[in-house]
Amino acid sequence: MVRTTCPYCGVGCGIVAGPDGRGGASIEGDKDHPANRGRLCSKGAALGETLSLEDRLLYPEIDGRRVSWDTVLDKVASGFRDVIAKHGPDAVAFYVSGQLLTEDYYAANKLIKGFLGTANIDTNSRLCMASSVAGHKRAFGSDTVPGQYEDFEQADLVVLVGSNLAWCHPVLFQRLEAAKRERPQMKVVVIDPRHTDTCDIADLHLALAPGSDVALFNALLLHLPRSDFVDRHTSGAAAALEAARQSDVAQCELPEKDLATFFDWFSNTGKTVTLYSQGVNQSSAGTDKVNAILNCHLLTGRIGRPGMGPFSITGQPNAMGGREVGALSNTLAAQMDFAAADVERVGRF
Repeated sequence: MVRTTCPYCGVGCGIVAGPDGRGGASIEGDKDHPANRGRLCSKGAALGETLSLEDRLLYPEIDGRRVSWDTVLDKVASGFRDVIAKHGPDAVAFYVSGQLLTEDYYAANKLIKGFLGTANIDTNSRLCMASSVAGHKRAFGSDTVPGQYEDFEQADLVVLVGSNLAWCHPVLFQRLEAAKRERPQMKVVVIDPRHTDTCDIADLHLALAPGSDVALFNALLLHLPRSDFVDRHTSGAAAALEAARQSDVAQCELPEKDLATFFDWFSNTGKTVTLYSQGVNQSSAGTDKVNAILNCHLLTGRIGRPGMGPFSITGQPNAMGGREVGALSNTLAAQMDFAAADVERVGRF
C-alpha cells in the first residue's frame, strides 16, 4: 500500500492506494491525512478506474511510428533550436498543469526561464488563481494564504464568496457541514448570485447582483471596528477607506435587512473566516475583489490567528506549489519578481 495525494481539486486529500488483485488499484481515503481524514469525493474514490492502460500512449511516437527516447528527444530539441535561432527565445511558450509536483514545476521553470531565457511559461494558476496572487502581493508583499483548514471548524462565522463548496470542494464542505452540526451557533453566509447546494447550510444567502462584490465589501469595510492591528502592522488604511467611500452598495441590489444582518454578524464576530473561490478570481475585477475582502480582515486584525482570516481555495491540487517556484509568466521562483536584481540573481544561479 502507498500513501499519496489525490490529483484533482485544491483540497489535496490523502489517499491509500494498492493492488486490487485484478490488475487495477484499490483506493481508500487516508484516515490520518489532515485534509480529508479518510473522506473522498466521487472523483477521488474513482481514481482506480483511471489507471487502465487502454488508450494510453505508452511509448514515444513520431508521425504514428514508435521511436526511441533518444530519437524523439533529439527531434524536440532540434525543433526548439530551429525556432529559437530564427525567432528568438520568446517564440517558445509552455503551458503546464496545476497537478505537477513542486519539483516538476521548478525543473520546468529552470529550463524555460533560466536556460531558454523566456518568461513564456504559465500554469493553471493563470486561469484559476492569478487574481489571488496579485491581491495577496498587493496586501502582503507575497503570495501568501494566511490560514489553514482547521480555521473553518474553529470559526464562529464562515463567509463563502463566489464558491459552490458543496460541488467544487465536497470534502471541505463536509468538514464545514460537520462543524456546524456540532456547533449550531456557528453562522454561515453564502455570497453568490445563484442559489447553489452550498446554501443548504447557510444562515444567510446574499444573492447580490453579478459583479458587485467590491461594492459589498467596501460597504462592509466602512461599518467595521478598527483594530489597533492596523496601526501596528499595516499601511494605507486611510486610502482604502477613502476608496471604499466611492463605492455604492445599492448596486448589490440586496435587501437592507439582509445587509444589516451581514454587517452586524461580521462586525461583532471575532472568529471570522472568509473563503473565496472562482466566482471572485475569475471575474473582470478579480484582484480588486480579493483586496476588498483582505482589507476587511486587515482592518479588524482578524488574520493569522485560529479561526479567522481570508482564505482562497484553489481549483487544482498544487497551484500554490507551482506559484512558489515561479510557474506564472509574471513571477520568478521564491516570490521574486522581474525586477533587475531578481533577474540578475536568477541568471547567476
